[in-house]
Order: sequence, then C-alpha cells, then structure tokens
Amino acid sequence: MIIVDYDIGNLRSVQKGFEKVGVPAIVSGDPEVISNARALTLPGVGAFAECMDNLEKYGLTQVVKDFIGSGRPFLGICVGYQMLFEESEEFGNRAGLGVIKGKCARFGFNPGNGLKIPHMGWNQISMKNSGKLFNGIEDKTDFYFVHSYYPVPEEEGIVTATTEYGGEVFAASIEHGSVFATQFHPEKSQRVGLMVLENFARVASL
Repeated sequence: MIIVDYDIGNLRSVQKGFEKVGVPAIVSGDPEVISNARALTLPGVGAFAECMDNLEKYGLTQVVKDFIGSGRPFLGICVGYQMLFEESEEFGNRAGLGVIKGKCARFGFNPGNGLKIPHMGWNQISMKNSGKLFNGIEDKTDFYFVHSYYPVPEEEGIVTATTEYGGEVFAASIEHGSVFATQFHPEKSQRVGLMVLENFARVASL
C-alpha cells in the first residue's frame, strides 16, 4: 500500500491504521513509487484548494489521475475523496481531479441548536448498494467526520453510504469501479474504521 505524501494530511495515522490490520504501508511522494503501486490511498485534510495546489506543486496531479485510470485500487479519504470530483465551491470554484462527475458543496444550514460547521465528531451512516468497504459492518454504524463541504455525485448509483447533518443528507462514501472513497476518517473511527481499511486491503488483494 502506498499513501500519497503531498505535505498535507494525517499520513502517519493512516499508515498506522493499515499496519494495525496487517497491511504494510509506505508514505511516499515519489511519482515513480506512486505510479508503480499495487494500491494507492490519498488522504486529505483542510482546504480543497490547498490540497489541489500541493498535488500540483509536487507534480502528482497527473500521476494520481493516471493511477486511477489504470484500474488499480484507489482509496480517497476526506479531502482526498472530495478532490476526485470536478470542482469545489470552497473559496470560489476550484477544479478538482475530475475523476468523478459532480461537485463539492458547503453545508447550507444556519448553525445553531448545538450544530456547528465544520461537521466534527461521530455520526451515523446509512448503507446503500452493499458497499465492499462495509463488509461485516452493520448499518447505522457511527464513523468520525471532520468537514465543512461534502461531495454531490451526479451518479447516485455510486453512493454506498449517506449521512445526515443539519437536515442535509450527503454521500458519506462511494465506490466506482476500482475507486473507493469516504468522507469520514477510517483511521480515526476506531474498530469499525480499521475494518474499512482491512476491507479495502482485501479488495486490493494485499
């Protein structure tokens, strides 16, 4: 397993998560190492534009797109999930990788009654379409989220789980061919999060 190092994200936490389920994981920003990976994970935290800028800065934008285009297993986490889409509304429209049709939108409700933006903490998912990442995990399980924006896929059939926050229902995870992605942080979601990482590794035959 190769975890993309583009100077953003809790890379070590993701690496430790894979290691806990017996999957050797290497953090690398070397384009050649990334290009030759059997499976790739792209974490991300913070602002969409900064993440995209850093991918470009380190010459990894096309490398990641080419890897995904090769059909090998790919996992995007949080902003690493959002960057798969065509654009984000964050700080004005910013183009993403364009691998998945759709955009990233900001929560539109007015914070109050104990609800804040960003959406931070544990929240329940509702499973759709028998996603492979959730093998052995029960519906209505809680996962850990930290985000102010969320993806809106054009194709509803790729959504494998949804979550509701502030009256808004969003795609908490998708699966599209060999592309898997979650808005929640598996590496911060304790036992069930490790199961998600293990399921991805199993799909990737690692």
